[in-house]
Amino acid sequence: QVQLVESGGGLVQAGGSLRLSCAASGRTFSNYAMGWFRQAPGKEREFVAAIGRSGIINYYAYSVKGRFTISRDNAKNTVYLQMNSLKPEDTAVYYCAASSVVGTSRYESDYGNWGQGTQVTVSS
Repeated sequence: QVQLVESGGGLVQAGGSLRLSCAASGRTFSNYAMGWFRQAPGKEREFVAAIGRSGIINYYAYSVKGRFTISRDNAKNTVYLQMNSLKPEDTAVYYCAASSVVGTSRYESDYGNWGQGTQVTVSS
């Protein structure tokens, strides 16, 4: 198992930027593919971005592609989500998660470890 803690959420104006971090405990962080999901009030949780174990392969939801960048630093046991050109519809609680899949996955069922979430609010 790996324990995940998100940070970096907050308030930002539309068009602004924010960087989320997800710190992982344990000594086997590089064995996990990582993903970011989000959930807005009254909506189901949705996939945002994923990154493979080595950080070479990444995958994005169409709604954020070109604006968000996922990256990881295995030496620091941390995965990041750089969010640029933020829109009000990006407002949600953002969760990071760890998966044992070989590549990347957009399916919640493939992720066995989840952080507690961090709130991102984008004002218009």
